[in-house]
Amino acid sequence: MSQAKTLTPQELRRVLDYVATRKHAARNQAMLLMTHLSGMRVGEVAALRINDVLDGDGNVRNEIRLDADQTKGNHSRVVFVNEKLRKELTKYLTLYAPVNQEQKLFYTQKRMKEGFNANTLTQHFPPLVPRRRHRSASSHSGRRSFITNLASKGVGVRVLMSLAGHRNIATTQAYIDVNDNQKRAAVELV
Repeated sequence: MSQAKTLTPQELRRVLDYVATRKHAARNQAMLLMTHLSGMRVGEVAALRINDVLDGDGNVRNEIRLDADQTKGNHSRVVFVNEKLRKELTKYLTLYAPVNQEQKLFYTQKRMKEGFNANTLTQHFPPLVPRRRHRSASSHSGRRSFITNLASKGVGVRVLMSLAGHRNIATTQAYIDVNDNQKRAAVELV
């Protein structure tokens, strides 16, 4: 089975530009960026509720605490939210303006309050990515891109493992794509 394609920052920008021209652009951009900028799994994104993301003052948190039942391996973990993602989530939540803080973070047209589940969100991602440019991109591309991009910037594999919520370092290593640009940069360090 082939792995999901990782997207370069330039490719992600093109995908986001495309999504901006479609229905529910703010929601879809926020969902994509949740995987690309925090490394969250699609199931974790689907499980998020408004109160997981907003603090008591209505601001987007710097850290999202996932309960064990929100994660793949049933191990609670903390997801760190960078400034770029906080801005995107703030924009989305300003437009969405939910009243009930227990409501799912990402609504669907058919089930506004229940929102996406892991399966429906996995199916929702591929149409967001223009297929002619990114054939093997999938709902897992954001997570793989997150890990690969951080690895190419020199972030150690143990930090990556913790950010990804992996229990085994070999799992994290399998997520990292290696390309010629990374190899060129590596040999220049000698």
